[in-house]
Amino acid sequence: MQELHALCTVAFVVIEVVLKRSGEIVSRYFNDVLKAVLRLQANLLVTPNLITEASTNPRWNCFQVMDLSGEIVSRYFNDVLKAVLRLQANLLVTPNLITEASTNPRWNCFQNCLGALDGTYIKVCVPVVHQARYRTRKEEIATNVLGVCSRDMNFIYVLPGWEGSAADSRVLRDAINRPNGLRIPNSYYHLVDAGYTNGKGFLAPYRGQRYHLSFWREGATPNNYQEYFNMKHASARNIIEKCFGMLKMKWAILRSASYYPIKTQNRIITACCLLHNFIRREMVVDPLEDDPDLADALETQPPMGDDFIETGETSNEWTEWRDTFAMQLYNNWLANGGAG
Repeated sequence: MQELHALCTVAFVVIEVVLKRSGEIVSRYFNDVLKAVLRLQANLLVTPNLITEASTNPRWNCFQVMDLSGEIVSRYFNDVLKAVLRLQANLLVTPNLITEASTNPRWNCFQNCLGALDGTYIKVCVPVVHQARYRTRKEEIATNVLGVCSRDMNFIYVLPGWEGSAADSRVLRDAINRPNGLRIPNSYYHLVDAGYTNGKGFLAPYRGQRYHLSFWREGATPNNYQEYFNMKHASARNIIEKCFGMLKMKWAILRSASYYPIKTQNRIITACCLLHNFIRREMVVDPLEDDPDLADALETQPPMGDDFIETGETSNEWTEWRDTFAMQLYNNWLANGGAG
């Protein structure tokens, strides 16, 4: 219940602030939702000590009406979720393109990059008959969530709902082909990990070469252009790992399965991503960004115009472009004496 109360409290603030800043007149719909939030907050505050028929306390057993039904809480909570989801256009960010003018050493070599993309597992509760499809390789019942974030760790796109057994490439293919799905203009790309195919619009590291940040943090030196490319790639792409880690640290409701219907659980995931964006937009410094516990929450990396990209498949042209790009980066690094 505390998780619901925290989520609804932030949602109340977000709805009020976004509507006021957009200059929109608060509609009757949102007025009703704000009232629902207040009711839900009040209800959740009293639910830890519910009065039931089994109560023997003569002072309290006549107040069984305080045992608010799960149906009422569920209805109010769903109203709040739907209201937050209606604000997606206000809360999801537009990709901030990496250009020659970029001074960020992690990103300035990845010109025309839009951000980083990855998947994460979030535990869910589903009927026994569906559990096999939601079971991950670690034997957890979870949904495979696709997330795309900007270099400042705001979500650009989120797609929850796929079963935990679904391959990342299948989830990505679905995201690209949806009517309102992930849109990547030609000549632009996202950074992805080795679990995805290196293809047009999705720049992956070299497989079979050292990649993990731990190698380079320990002072290892790249031995060839592929390793140097992987080092730069890992340093930049790590933001999506941090983004997922911060998301789960902020919202306890995402750290364990809830007993809402799976459709509602997926809405909760999207709503938490939207509220994450709002918090980062409003706070000059996000206290979780430098939290020492964040490293433990990060995901484990795998071992190794209107003209949009419509497939995630590889091509000789894209592979050759990556090789040329990687060799150029490596040669520039050598020319600078191994600095940068």
